[in-house]
Amino acid sequence: MIKQKIKLGNLIVNQGLITKEQLDNALNLQKEQNYTKKLGQILIDEGFITQKELLQVLSSQLGYEFVDLYGEKINFEKLAKYPLQVLKNAKAIPFKEDEDFIYVATSDPLNYEALEILERTLGMKPLKIYLALEEDIEAIFHRLSILEDTKTIIEEVKKELGNEEVITHSEKSAILRLIHLIIKDSILRRASDIHFEPDEKKAVVRARIDGVLHETFVFDKDIYNAINTRIKLMGNIDISEKRKPQDGRFSLEVEDKLYDFRLSTSPTIFGESIVMRVLDREKVLLRLEELGFEDENLKEFNNLIHSPYGIVLITGPTGSGKTTTLYAALNEIKSIHNKVMTIEDPVEYRLPLVQQVQVNEKAGLNFAVAIKSFLRQDPDIMLVGEIRDKETLDAAAQASLTGHLVFSTLHTNDAPGAISRLVQMGLKPYIVADALIGIVAQRLVRKICPYCKKEHKPPTALLKRVEKYLPKEFKFFKGEGCSKCDFTGYFGRTMISEILVLDEELSKLVSAGANKFEINEYAQKSKNFKPMILDGIKKALNGVTTLEEILRVTKEK
Repeated sequence: MIKQKIKLGNLIVNQGLITKEQLDNALNLQKEQNYTKKLGQILIDEGFITQKELLQVLSSQLGYEFVDLYGEKINFEKLAKYPLQVLKNAKAIPFKEDEDFIYVATSDPLNYEALEILERTLGMKPLKIYLALEEDIEAIFHRLSILEDTKTIIEEVKKELGNEEVITHSEKSAILRLIHLIIKDSILRRASDIHFEPDEKKAVVRARIDGVLHETFVFDKDIYNAINTRIKLMGNIDISEKRKPQDGRFSLEVEDKLYDFRLSTSPTIFGESIVMRVLDREKVLLRLEELGFEDENLKEFNNLIHSPYGIVLITGPTGSGKTTTLYAALNEIKSIHNKVMTIEDPVEYRLPLVQQVQVNEKAGLNFAVAIKSFLRQDPDIMLVGEIRDKETLDAAAQASLTGHLVFSTLHTNDAPGAISRLVQMGLKPYIVADALIGIVAQRLVRKICPYCKKEHKPPTALLKRVEKYLPKEFKFFKGEGCSKCDFTGYFGRTMISEILVLDEELSKLVSAGANKFEINEYAQKSKNFKPMILDGIKKALNGVTTLEEILRVTKEK
C-alpha cells in the first residue's frame, strides 16, 4: 500500500465544506482530548460536515471509489473466518476477491497502519480499497458478531444436550446465554415479537419488525428443544405439558433497560411454537401527541377521554396498537385526585397511580366479575381490557350509566361497525345510545425510512382507487432501502385512525335501531367524521408513509 500524506483539514477547507475558524476549533478540541479522536470524526461530531461529505473529499483526493456494500453479494460464512478485531481496527469489510486483488471497503482510508495489518492478515494478494459509509460497515460487524457469538455458544449448547440439570437450572448455561443473545439481537432490531418456530429438521427464529417478520436465526431441532424447555421455565410454564397452549411472562434486563416478555406456546405437528411479545415499559408511556393522531382527531379524542362518564371504545385487529392508545389515555388523565382501575388479560404494563387487576379464570375472576367488584371500590375511571361477551358488556354499560368513565376494546373493522356489534352482542339499542360516547378505530402503518426517503409515483391502478381523496397537485414518497431500515424502506410505525362521536342525532338513530349501513351513511355525511383512509392518505401526502401501506391496512369507501 502506498501512503499518501495529505492534510485532511486543509483539504476540506479548500473544498469549501468548512471555514478556517471551524477547522481551528476542531483542532483545538482534538488537542484538548489528547489526540484520542481523529480530526475527521471531530468535524462530524461537531456537525461541521457529514461522513458522506468527508468520504467524498477523500475519494477525490485518494482516487478510491464508493461501494454500496449491501449491493454486493457478501459471503458471510467466509467473512466470519477473518479475525473480526483486525477488521474492526481497520473499519474494513473484504467484500469480494479475484485472481489479482482482495476488494476491501473501509470508512477510514487514512488508517494506513490498520489497513497494512489487514493486508498481511488476509494473505499474499494486495488490497484494492473502496470507500463505504461507517454505518454500513458497523451493521455488517454486528451481523458478524452475532454469527461469531452464536457459533461459539451453539458448540457449548451441543455439549450440554442430555444434561437436563444444566439446561433447566444453571444460570451460567450456554442455552441461557443463547436465549439472551436472541432476545438482545431482536431488541436491537426494534422487534415487537420474537417467534420460535419448529420445522421437521430445523427451527427458525423470526423477529417482527414494524409489523413484518424477518428471519434472524436457524438451529438444529435438538438445540431448539433445549431452547423451548428453558424459555418455558423462564415464563413459569409447565414444561411437561406439550399438548395444549399455555401462557406465561418474565422480565429481563437488556442493555441496561428492563423489558417484560409475554409468552404464548402452541402445539404444532413438529413441536411447540413459542411467540414472545416484547413489552418495553418506557414505550407504552407515550403522550397522546406521540401516538400519530392528526390534529382534528387528537382534539376529538381528548374531549372523549375527559368526559365525566360513558364508554369509549378502541377498535381494530390484534396488533393495531389498541393497548398503547388506552394506556396513553390513562396516562393523560390519571392523577392523585382520581381513582383508576383496570382489569386486563394479561396486565402488559405497570402504570403508576393505577390499580391493575389480572384476569384469573381458574379463580372465577373474569372481566364481568371484576367490573362489579370495581363499583364497590369507588373508582372514577375503569379500563376493561376487552369486551368479549354479553356479561362483560352489560357490566360495562351499567358502570357507565352510574357515572363512571369506561375504556375498552372491541374487534371491529371500523368505528360505525362497533355500534351494530354491541347490539348483536345483546345490548339494547337504547342502552347503547345512552352508554356509548365515542369509538376510535385504528391501524398501524409503517413509516417511510427518513434516511433513504425519496419522491415516488405510485402505480396508476393504485391512484385510481383513491383519486376521489386526492388534491389536484400531489406528491407521494417511498424509502429506497438502506442499512438503517434493513433495506425495507420503512423505519418505525405510526397510527391512522377514525373517530365517531355519538352526538344527539346519532344517538337518536342508534336508539331507534338503525342498522350498520344507516349508521355508516350518517357518519360519512357528518362534518366531524373523517374515514380512516382519508387520515392515511393525508399521512402519505405528507411523506409519513406510502400509499401502498395505507391500502394494505384499509379499504376505500
